Amino acid sequence: MSKDNKINIAIIGATGYTGLDLTFILSKHPQVNIRYLCATKKIGKNIIFFDKRIKKKLPRISHIKNIIWKDLDVVFLSLPNGEAQKLISKYYNRYNKLKFIDLSADFRIINPKIYENNYNIKHKAKKLIKKTIYSIPELDRKKIKNYRIISNPGCYPTSIQIPLIPLIKKNILDIKNVTIDSKSGYSGAGKNFEKKFTHKNLYFSTFGYSPNNHRHVCEIDQQLFKHTNKKINFSFNPYLLPTFRGILTSIYIHSKKGVSGKSLRNILVKFYKKSKFIKILKLNSELGSGNVLNTNNCEISICKTRVKNKFIIFSAIDNLVKGASGQAVQNMNVLFRFPENLGLK
Repeated sequence: MSKDNKINIAIIGATGYTGLDLTFILSKHPQVNIRYLCATKKIGKNIIFFDKRIKKKLPRISHIKNIIWKDLDVVFLSLPNGEAQKLISKYYNRYNKLKFIDLSADFRIINPKIYENNYNIKHKAKKLIKKTIYSIPELDRKKIKNYRIISNPGCYPTSIQIPLIPLIKKNILDIKNVTIDSKSGYSGAGKNFEKKFTHKNLYFSTFGYSPNNHRHVCEIDQQLFKHTNKKINFSFNPYLLPTFRGILTSIYIHSKKGVSGKSLRNILVKFYKKSKFIKILKLNSELGSGNVLNTNNCEISICKTRVKNKFIIFSAIDNLVKGASGQAVQNMNVLFRFPENLGLK
């Protein structure tokens, strides 16, 4: 910690979509000193070259080898899957007070075999998985302080878990019949999205993909069971939208006999009454991603359908903020006992 009682941080992978949002948010955080912005290209460039929103004078882009690790309190890793585990395994035991917040999938999956099967990457830090907490702060904030490695959740799973877990816990849903679809802006695929998605008219069309086994399914499966101790039978289908950021998730559920939409909404209102970023709209409210763009908010609406006991839960987040960088800062705030919304208002 610096002389002015601010925490010293490094952002590794600062020039990707999530890294830039992370840099932008943390550049305005009153308790943070950004000591290093690291990338593999454009070394020496000013961060404003990549993102003109960032007004504060910050260190120029540098290589990881220039980091003086002992001076840092926390490192944010916004890297391709497989890279964070290498760095964390190298420095975790060397610097006992250093904390890591990983925005990749490297430490999200408890079972390394499942990780390897889904990401086609051999895990190189298996022993550290048990020393990691997967954290959506609204669901895990009480445990974060006991860990030095924070695994930041995926964007789709965040939009799904927040509305669904409190309802499953109350044992009022038919957990054998849940359908989920999520529509995301193309920034969710990273800066190389054009290589991942090669369908025609990418910027003018909606595209459904991975209906059988999207790689986030194992993460959703794991976390729903972890929080509810119930095996949920769900299908999941993602869609790519011709828009830069934002996610709208639709969850189709059947409630048990006699459970109304009002009851479902009241459960969420009560569960999230102390959560500043979760906004439960009035029953049957229409919902899009527009209100949550560039915020750390999650908006939720429960709507009844023409089918008895069948409801749609709409859940909207910004995939780069609540789905990634904003949630990472929120996790940092909880970890260092700052107000949870500090720097995120």
